[in-house]
Amino acid sequence: MRTEKDFIGEVSIPANALYGVHSVRARNNFDNQVAFPIEWFRATGSVKLACYRTVRKLLKALAKEHPDMIAHLSIPNEKILGAMEAAATAITSGDYFEYFIVPGTQGGAGTSINLNVNEIIANAALISLGKKPGDYQHVDPIESANIYQSTNDVIPTALTIASMQLLNELEAAINKTRSTVEKLETRYRNTLRLGYTQMQEAVPSTYGQLFSTYSEALSRDWWRVSKGLERLKVVNLGGGAIGTGIAIPRFYIMEVVPALKRITSLPVAQGENLADATSNMDKWVEVHAILKAHAVNLEKIISDLRLLAYGTGANKEIELPSQQVGSSIMPGKVNPVVPEYVISSAHRIYANDQKIATLSSKGCLELNAYLPEIGGAMLESLKLMISMNHAFDEKLLKGLRIHEEEASRKLFNSPAVTTALSPLIGYNRAAELASQMKKGNQNIFDANDTLGMIEAKKLKKLMEPGNLLKKGFTINDIKELL
Repeated sequence: MRTEKDFIGEVSIPANALYGVHSVRARNNFDNQVAFPIEWFRATGSVKLACYRTVRKLLKALAKEHPDMIAHLSIPNEKILGAMEAAATAITSGDYFEYFIVPGTQGGAGTSINLNVNEIIANAALISLGKKPGDYQHVDPIESANIYQSTNDVIPTALTIASMQLLNELEAAINKTRSTVEKLETRYRNTLRLGYTQMQEAVPSTYGQLFSTYSEALSRDWWRVSKGLERLKVVNLGGGAIGTGIAIPRFYIMEVVPALKRITSLPVAQGENLADATSNMDKWVEVHAILKAHAVNLEKIISDLRLLAYGTGANKEIELPSQQVGSSIMPGKVNPVVPEYVISSAHRIYANDQKIATLSSKGCLELNAYLPEIGGAMLESLKLMISMNHAFDEKLLKGLRIHEEEASRKLFNSPAVTTALSPLIGYNRAAELASQMKKGNQNIFDANDTLGMIEAKKLKKLMEPGNLLKKGFTINDIKELL
């Protein structure tokens, strides 16, 4: 064990642990099992790396023009900067995450996140320099690892990086789902089905038409998500505690975001008003609303497919792929687990949306103390959305089958199909035909044979997908059938 201290007192820490006193205090204060997102941890490594590279650039500029000022500014030397850069680079790959002990739900606006990462970087750097963890007289978690940084610009910037990276993944995932839906739209373009309004039989449609509504919704989702980077890209890195840049070299302020842009290959941009970028959280509210809209569309689509898959055997219009045993007592039972997973996840996203909106409004003057909870909800929603799309695409859509004969049978057995005849024979006679279908338990063709409303050949032509799904009718359409 080793002993570390701060102005509050002393804390015992395992000798080889890369965390320190600040991390242990946070873990003890925030006693919960909410996991901190590794994506945010890795992104914090990227931000720290940009900071150290910028300090190195500043050091070189000072050595050339003002060498006498280096000692006065207490800038770490090249060797220490190199060791810290190596540690930060390792963090970008997820290394040392086992030493990140601060839980996801916490107080302090992210200070505990920043200090835990600082301690990891300082101690990893110490080891690489041949020192022991805790020998902070050589590399200090605050004076060295946190040079020219504040929790209030580093941690929200890292959240932005992590979110932008996940947004790119989500955009690709939505595109894959949309592509599969478009293939289903093409495959079943002329597969007739009965349309429904308010869960009651309505008028004829096709599965191609139904899937087209899904592909259009997913296209809008993809477009909105693709614009998410633009809405998130402004960061407050370099602004320090409240966005004024106090106690930070102007050289550093001007260079640190371009360095981050080079490291991440993301289109980040420094805010013109860093105080605004520090104080306000509305960009998270806006982007999460885009995620919520996508969750709404996914839930609606998958609920439709689950409903159409209701029934047994030949009564089903749609067959969903079986994924796992559905009961420990009922043999052969298979449940729609993928739709249930997507719906459950969607409602978690709705809850996160409420959380983000509410906590974003809780910012007070220059800072919002609830950034860790806002960020945790944001990253959880992004990861869930990626997973939802993968499950929907790979576990459901690609194995979905439509029983075309059953869909056609249901359509032609439904009195609702007589709506297509009303322009030709009038509402009253169409209603008479519908009544005969009910009374005689007949499909439209047999009922028409009974009543002789329209020539059988003409009725068959009228019931073809191309005629049923026309955008309205023309006078010539009526003439052809008279």
